[in-house]
Amino acid sequence: MEWVIIMLYGFSMSIVCFFSLAQLNLTWHYVRKVDDPTFNNEPTNLPFVTLQLPLYNEKYVIGRLLDAVTSLDYPYTHLEVQLLDDSDDETVDIIDARINQIKSKGIDIVHIRRKDRTGYKAGALQHGLTLAKGELIAVFDADFIPEKSFLKTVIPYFKDKKIAMVQTRWTHLNENFNLLTKMQAFGLNAHFTVEQTGRKKAKSFINFNGTAGIWRKESILDVGGWHHDTLTEDLDLSYRAQLNGWEFEYLEAVESPAELPITLQAVKTQQFRWNKGTAETIRKSIGKVIQSNLALNHKTRAILQLLNSTVFLFIFMAALLSVPLVFIKNEYPHLKTIFDLGSVFLVGFIAIGIFYWFAIQASQKHPLKYFCIYFPLYLTFSLSLSLHNSLALLEGFLNIKTGFVRTPKFGVRKHTDDWKDNSYIQNKISLLNFMEGLCMLYFAWGLGLGVTFQHYGFLPFHAMLTLGFGYLFFDAIKNNFKNVV
Repeated sequence: MEWVIIMLYGFSMSIVCFFSLAQLNLTWHYVRKVDDPTFNNEPTNLPFVTLQLPLYNEKYVIGRLLDAVTSLDYPYTHLEVQLLDDSDDETVDIIDARINQIKSKGIDIVHIRRKDRTGYKAGALQHGLTLAKGELIAVFDADFIPEKSFLKTVIPYFKDKKIAMVQTRWTHLNENFNLLTKMQAFGLNAHFTVEQTGRKKAKSFINFNGTAGIWRKESILDVGGWHHDTLTEDLDLSYRAQLNGWEFEYLEAVESPAELPITLQAVKTQQFRWNKGTAETIRKSIGKVIQSNLALNHKTRAILQLLNSTVFLFIFMAALLSVPLVFIKNEYPHLKTIFDLGSVFLVGFIAIGIFYWFAIQASQKHPLKYFCIYFPLYLTFSLSLSLHNSLALLEGFLNIKTGFVRTPKFGVRKHTDDWKDNSYIQNKISLLNFMEGLCMLYFAWGLGLGVTFQHYGFLPFHAMLTLGFGYLFFDAIKNNFKNVV
């Protein structure tokens, strides 16, 4: 049994280390990047653009979204705005109260209401696509505020007829709202700098992030439109299009500001959808990637990109096995050499540290201070989500179908903004919360064993796991108690 635990732990950590090295490879491509030619001039022949805004119960942010999209620097004669509104709350009335005023400015805006939410966001986008007049389709979620110059900045990249989609970088309206928003920004900034740019510079697949991008309508139709058989319709369409020969562009320099979720429950809802949808997309697409005629290096990166979220399964497995390993290390001192060899996994830790270091350098004025404070906090937060995200992945792999659960929006930027009475917040204790509480106790036990046996190698790991799961558990208890009171 001892050898089984050691081997499973070694296997899990090897996978984690391998994915960390893959991130280091992207970092290498990112660092050696050369500037792409930019298009500073306005496009001479302005294409007709359809701006799609998929909505579902967005009463706190719909006003600012309408303000932004009706202020875009683009001729109204070449622009159509589709409000793809599946709402069943006051959002509908807010739109109805403003839409005639907007139309009076000469803006072609349509309020599209479906009879039901079939296909959720993907279904709404596909329905809108069948009605769209534009040759280019820009997509913005409700929590985004597109910059006035967005269309004129991005559209020139479609001069290349092979380009199907241009994605821009998310920035954050409320990054400093609380520690949770800072942790989200930490991870997203790395994705939108090192990952996306690194893949683009390596000439490998990148992905549409579901919003803040523009599609060539022809390319969507070419691969069969939006599908709603996964919860990540953006990733699914990205792979179908690129496997069919279309190319993507990523613009790190073009910012698209958006609101980050400010409650833990909202973050977990978003993470669950992203990870489950990714697993569903893996089931659907990985075979096609393997059988494709992509060059081996591009095929490998495409596979790793699809599988990247599965690292949570191996992190959680390694975490569970690390506690009995403390016992084994104490009871079998002759295995010391085996445990010493485990230090090779520090390579993965160093690799992921380098990955985030270069991401921080791209976004922070004082990178060293920021790294020293937030890198360990972010690792702790990521470890705490390993159980939650693993369950999401397993549901996706087992083809357990559930509905699209939206991430609630709050319409806040500063900590002083009022959000406590947000009607979209639904805090309740779940079985998962109790499992997270048990994990906290389990890893606290492992922490105690390490001190008792004077084996300190797992101490930082168990400390982060204890703190992380403790945060998830007590946050759920605190918010549920507030609801009861």
